Amino acid sequence: MNMPLRLVQPTNQISIEDAPFGTTGLSSLFRHLPLERFAAGTSVFWEGDKATQVFEVVCGMVRAVRLLSDGRRIIVGFLRPGDLLGVSFKDQYVYTVEAVTKVELRRFPRHLFELEIARQPTMRELLFSKLCDEMTAAQDQAVLLSRRSADEKLASFLLRMATRRIGQHMVVDLPMTRQDIADYLGMTIETVSRTTTKFAGSGIVAIADRHIMTILRMDALRSIAEGEECDSWIAPSMAKVRQQTADARQSMDEHGRQPH
Repeated sequence: MNMPLRLVQPTNQISIEDAPFGTTGLSSLFRHLPLERFAAGTSVFWEGDKATQVFEVVCGMVRAVRLLSDGRRIIVGFLRPGDLLGVSFKDQYVYTVEAVTKVELRRFPRHLFELEIARQPTMRELLFSKLCDEMTAAQDQAVLLSRRSADEKLASFLLRMATRRIGQHMVVDLPMTRQDIADYLGMTIETVSRTTTKFAGSGIVAIADRHIMTILRMDALRSIAEGEECDSWIAPSMAKVRQQTADARQSMDEHGRQPH
């Protein structure tokens, strides 16, 4: 199996063998290795390539992509700094990895990575523990997303991607395209756009620009992710929505926008 670390499966069409996991401790193995830079849109490796390398994401974001037999694209997940990809118990990579933004990576030859894991009991235990935890999480995620509404899928995605706070609100950095989001969630790009507009119109999120959102009503977003319909949340007045959006943008400008 080869895995992008800390990713989740978007649909139940991906084998559990492709489940990802998080590896903060394992990153220490890569610190002495040189940086490699990839431009946005370029491929790090291709599905079917011989799995000879393990990579750590140092800067930027990449996406892990699978192609189905009918030609459709599924995004297995998005990797950010500190994530690993290419940990493999197969001879070939089972997904393609592409740079979403400009990225910096470090690579570790697979056979040496495996030797280090075997040599260090702590690392071996961490790897095994993360494999077990994230395989279970990937199964749960596959079941949930296979039957969730568009509202639930997008709400869950935004909550997962919200990793930093500015002022009183959590900020969601979305360097990927809406087509990427659609392929990750098993939706159409039109549904992603319509649902995003719906959340913004209800004052649940504010769209600072096409790659940044601010979560204004965390309670509403969490409830939607848990299955409550978005329409059950009474939207504030349009004047209030406009003011909240303006406040969110001002806060972003005052604190500075984090580069992707």
